[in-house]
Amino acid sequence: MSLDPAETNPDHYKVIFENDRVRVLEYTDQPGTVTRPHAHPDSVMYTLSSFRRRIVQGDAQREVDLRAGTIGWLPAQTHHGENIGDTDSHAIFVELKGAAEPASGEELGPRL
Repeated sequence: MSLDPAETNPDHYKVIFENDRVRVLEYTDQPGTVTRPHAHPDSVMYTLSSFRRRIVQGDAQREVDLRAGTIGWLPAQTHHGENIGDTDSHAIFVELKGAAEPASGEELGPRL
């Protein structure tokens, strides 16, 4: 089973650019959206809107409150997310190809 977010959550993740070094995804959702489990390699995230999310990885979870214009490092990870705020989410992910594979026990969510 693929954990590619563009395949597991095609209504929310859209590939907007790709070459042999990076893949760029656009992510959108609305309050109450819960994504299916998916994986990200090492990535850079840029938020286009302010939003609140819960990131869930196995039994661990973390809530993040992000402001529009936030740029953060997202270490390789497998998770699902929940929009727990009252605003739409809109973000860009620049996934690095050839980067580390998701590992269990990694810190959840973005490192700002």
